Amino acid sequence: MHRQLVGLLTLALVSTTGANWPHWRGPATNGVSDATGLPTTWSPTENVLWRTPLPGPAGSTPLLAGGRLFLTTPDGAELLLAAYDAATGEPLWRRTVTTGEAAFRGDEGNLASPSPATDGRSVVAVMGDGTMACYTVEGEPVWRLSLNERLTPLDIQFGYASSPIVHDGYAYVQWIHGDGDAATAEARIACFDLETGKTVWSVKRETGANRECEHSYASPIIAGAGADAVLIAHGGDATTAHDLQTGAEQWRLMGFNPPGSYHPTLRFVASPAWGDGLVVAPTAKQGAVAAVQLGGSGDVTGGEFEAWRLDKGTPDVPSPLVADGLVYLCGENGNLTCFEAKTGKRVYRERTVSDRYRASPLLADGKLYLTSRRGVVTVVKAGRDFEQLAQNDLGEAISSSPVPGDGVLYLRTFDALYAIGER
Repeated sequence: MHRQLVGLLTLALVSTTGANWPHWRGPATNGVSDATGLPTTWSPTENVLWRTPLPGPAGSTPLLAGGRLFLTTPDGAELLLAAYDAATGEPLWRRTVTTGEAAFRGDEGNLASPSPATDGRSVVAVMGDGTMACYTVEGEPVWRLSLNERLTPLDIQFGYASSPIVHDGYAYVQWIHGDGDAATAEARIACFDLETGKTVWSVKRETGANRECEHSYASPIIAGAGADAVLIAHGGDATTAHDLQTGAEQWRLMGFNPPGSYHPTLRFVASPAWGDGLVVAPTAKQGAVAAVQLGGSGDVTGGEFEAWRLDKGTPDVPSPLVADGLVYLCGENGNLTCFEAKTGKRVYRERTVSDRYRASPLLADGKLYLTSRRGVVTVVKAGRDFEQLAQNDLGEAISSSPVPGDGVLYLRTFDALYAIGER
């Protein structure tokens, strides 16, 4: 009864409407929103409702819940969770999650890279050193823990970057890293009680990956709905589905970098995506992309549940997006490729802005928002026919993904937090 009550409260506080964005990939962890009335065009002087300077740059994506925006950010040696009023941009509170000399490593690669997650009552933040903390939406501390101590000592080249998921009273993380020593089994998937921080379950995740192939900077997602929902973990040369209640592995998709042919730096960065009953799994730069149907069991590689596989096509950092029978891949170079979700057949490939891309695409209001590293957001009409609607340049670097609100688009640059909307 307790968990059912928590689930009902969560549904009441964070719905699937465009007014809330509780995870960096949205309420369904798939990058799709039903928000309407979002802006198509803007500039530094056009359709900017407000701009609030930030204490430091980061690639993490803000959250939107209950009229507040939450984000992780560095401020010198401090790694912060901060809250802002979504209507005005006014800072509400900031809390120091952890500190240290290694807290700042440039812009998009610093230890504030993981995005927080919320259920509308609590906000969970994880930093790149493995510190995990929970606060109320008013900023009151609830609990704090070290994933290094709870799980395994962190061994990853560029710092931990996976974002947590908050779902039905629990916080989920994937902890995929290590040096390839199967005896120590560094990689784990874990679940924590949102109220207390206690470990609910923690399971080993072995794939046989070695060296940097064992590293993953991707984030988990929850695919499916209701009793059929599963936690999808991504890294170590495999995509795996786990039972939300026990962590037990239900199925795995392999073959991205099989034993005997290891590429030493095939670390996963882009997160998987889901929609239309499929999970789409990317790998590393221009590596394989595969689609697997939900509902399988065991090793589904090459079996009836593997819908299709492309030898090349992974966008490297931006995550795929699946909606309305189509899969969209925004390449690191700005190429937008559209595939049929059922078959993997290419529908089109078109160039947008020639630049590096770190942010993941957003689909909302019938439009795709593609954000380049130098801050140009290309707006493309969703669907089988490519139609570029606008290109908008704020003149500030961006690695964070866009966040949809009620007729407002929120953008986090390295310098500031923006609210974009038609006045």
